[in-house]
Amino acid sequence: MCLGEMEAIGFDNQKYLTMQSEQIRRRIAEFGGKLYLEFGGKLFDDYHASRVLPGFAPDSKMRMLQQLRDDVEIVIAINAGDIEKNKVRGDLGITYDEDVLRLIDIFRELGLFVGSVVLTQYGGQPAADAFLRRLGVLGIRCYRHYPIAGYPSDVPHIVSDEGLGKNDYIETTHSLVVVTAPGPGSGKMATCLSQLYHENKRGTAAGYAKFETFPIWSLPLKHPVNLAYEAATADLNDVNMIDPFHLEAYGKTAVNYNRDVEIFPVLSAIFEKIQGKCPYQSPTDMGVNMAGFCIVDDAACCAASRMEILRRYYTACADRLQGKCDDAVVRKLELVMRQADVTPELCPAVSAALLKAERTGGPAGALVLPDGTVVTGKTSETLGAAAAVLLNALKALGGIGDQFDLISSQVLEPVCRLKTEYLGHRNPRLHSDEVLMALTISALTNPLAELAQQQLPRLRGCDGHFSVVLSAADQKLYKQLGVNVSCEPHYETDGLYHK
Repeated sequence: MCLGEMEAIGFDNQKYLTMQSEQIRRRIAEFGGKLYLEFGGKLFDDYHASRVLPGFAPDSKMRMLQQLRDDVEIVIAINAGDIEKNKVRGDLGITYDEDVLRLIDIFRELGLFVGSVVLTQYGGQPAADAFLRRLGVLGIRCYRHYPIAGYPSDVPHIVSDEGLGKNDYIETTHSLVVVTAPGPGSGKMATCLSQLYHENKRGTAAGYAKFETFPIWSLPLKHPVNLAYEAATADLNDVNMIDPFHLEAYGKTAVNYNRDVEIFPVLSAIFEKIQGKCPYQSPTDMGVNMAGFCIVDDAACCAASRMEILRRYYTACADRLQGKCDDAVVRKLELVMRQADVTPELCPAVSAALLKAERTGGPAGALVLPDGTVVTGKTSETLGAAAAVLLNALKALGGIGDQFDLISSQVLEPVCRLKTEYLGHRNPRLHSDEVLMALTISALTNPLAELAQQQLPRLRGCDGHFSVVLSAADQKLYKQLGVNVSCEPHYETDGLYHK
């Protein structure tokens, strides 16, 4: 992926949109005209999929739903306990309840109908009640689903008026009801089962299916794409496995993951209790996932997936340093690396960054450009390593010689003084976001700075590595630019507090 392969397309996105839409329409018809579709993973901004399947658009799922716009209604599930605990999305830094409002805005902007919000595991939590009132003021329909004793194993109690029957019936008007959530553990599947129970009591034909991209059931168990999924969920302890129910029913090998396989006998019993029979022979049957049939260059996807596994490993090592995960997660990723034949040598940025740091005696970084060229950057009196690498990469992409300054000292020095003398920073060096602002100012009078700024879109998809853990500001900026960054699990200083 690093060596000039960033432009390689391994996935046919248009074929995927067409096949997924067709499969969903078929499921709707099979169940008599109404389908509850549980959406796993991210509905949009699915950057993991776009990294391991080059050519997969991050908003593919949303595009697919837009093709079905006239039939789609969205229900957002949120766990009332998560509201009470102020649970935060790690990637966005906002609470789950705030993310619900964000999701509603995005869906509406895309012309998709959001029917309602359901609070699962509701037990009268004060914060949940406050959120319900807030939604009511905003004109959003709300429903409550309650904890069920014995869930998910006590099937007779679950499928009764004292179990699923106690939940509010969510009134829906469309044939395809997409149940999504701000994060895992929000009760999407339980919401779908509750609706099937209530629909059945009302004599309405309805079915359930699951939309998840990974693991890809039609690829081998140890295919790098599937191993990259294990790497991405190492903190959840998910394990890919052969679906034994699918193998027994059809004599065919299919890949699923442990939680779906473990819960399937219970789900099957619940379906039988609700509808008289289970419509599926295996957990793989429940899924709507045509991604495996849209891979057009397996080698490109394998290479991209191995790079993703390497990045996940470095991220876990840095997280362990910061107390965000434990040794078990790192060990799991080390195992996945061995299975996928992944080593740091896969990405030239790793060795280049470490060599630069050794030679300069300070933090350094490296970035692999789309043509395979490796640029490096070191820490200086005015620039941090992340800022230096960024400027050097823009110079290289713009064909600008090293002898030319993109930002004059007349711009840099006052900004550095501002940080230390007026804003209370001990470190005068500029972060990457600050240096981009300085570059923008310089572009008013310096044509080379303007040329460098125009290269920013070309950084998307590049891989970078740094000899120390980057600051939050630098990580955020590189993420916004679409640069895939990894870091050694070391801090720049020996202090205990690192902002």
